[in-house]
Amino acid sequence: MTEEASSVTPAVEILRAAGVTFTDHFYPYEKGGSTEVCARELNIDEHALVKTILLEADGNPFIVLMHGDMRASTKELARIIGAKIITPCLPDKAEQYSGYQAGGISPFGIHVEIPVYMEETILNLRKVYINGGKRGYLVGMDPYEAVRILRPTLVKAGASRAA
Repeated sequence: MTEEASSVTPAVEILRAAGVTFTDHFYPYEKGGSTEVCARELNIDEHALVKTILLEADGNPFIVLMHGDMRASTKELARIIGAKIITPCLPDKAEQYSGYQAGGISPFGIHVEIPVYMEETILNLRKVYINGGKRGYLVGMDPYEAVRILRPTLVKAGASRAA
């Protein structure tokens, strides 16, 4: 076991305590790196990467779990949530809400209770890769396990990155 594999994050503690079967996936983190880079480094489909996006709806934080090769439509999210304004969290605020360093934010083990919304088509995948609580580290799991732990609201808010 490598030093990386033996490290434990709050996300890993939550998953282990819940009896989730998951795999560890380490990759060289690049500041500002995209899911495209991560997918290439791990040789996995970018669509199976699940981004943890921290946003604010009228100043209140929430998380969106979205396919790596898609973007979250803030217009659709605002309609679903009933918010007037949705903005991205700045890195320092995202770190304050989550307890994780930007670029390593996991939806598991967040410091404060934050609503979670998940793109419903993620459930069409057999395995997803979600940040494990530190930069350069993903956990692979059945998406239904993420639903069991996070109890997200399922939404249709994904849009093509080109849109």
